[in-house]
Amino acid sequence: MRSRPGPRAVLPAFLVAVAVLLAGCDQAEPFSAACKVEVDTGDLQQERTQAGIPDCDPERAGTDAGEPADLPDVDLPCLGSEATMSLSEVTGPAIINFWASNCGPCRKEMPALAEFQEQYGDQVPVLGVDYLETYPSAALELAADSGTNYPSLADPCGELQQTDLVIQGLPVFLFVRADGSVERTTGGVETLAEVVEKAESNLDVDLDAGATR
Repeated sequence: MRSRPGPRAVLPAFLVAVAVLLAGCDQAEPFSAACKVEVDTGDLQQERTQAGIPDCDPERAGTDAGEPADLPDVDLPCLGSEATMSLSEVTGPAIINFWASNCGPCRKEMPALAEFQEQYGDQVPVLGVDYLETYPSAALELAADSGTNYPSLADPCGELQQTDLVIQGLPVFLFVRADGSVERTTGGVETLAEVVEKAESNLDVDLDAGATR
């Protein structure tokens, strides 16, 4: 009968196997390079259009007199569109909201953001960023169900992770002030009043529901 190898005989083989695995990890492509998620297919474009979600447009992502945001100049695709846009094209005051369909707090706050956009979007427009979302159809379904009336960029493969803008945990707000400076806060709001309070305190503005640009 063949005898089983003792612990000392097994250990070197185990270490060799671990070394091989680690070598393979070192040579693997980064997630952003290996990731392939299309957010602009014909079906997705149709979903966005039918939901009434506007296309991404730098001319509407901020105010005419504001300064460009101090954010990474990385072109991101628009969710459900062939358009692209960089966060650095946003001019303040504006709100950028990072979200994903599998984020519970995101689901709760999106209707409030839509209500804010309806009442105050002429003064402080909202732009979403569907972040690390590998199911763009689910994202558009949530946006439609939430009555979303503002566009969203998409970063399914974490392009922004390669910059100095580190997003950990969702939802996240970036408040772009008129001078282009940016204030970051956590999300998790559920009412219009909470969004208004955050906007006024972080952007140093007084919002008027009846005002227009």
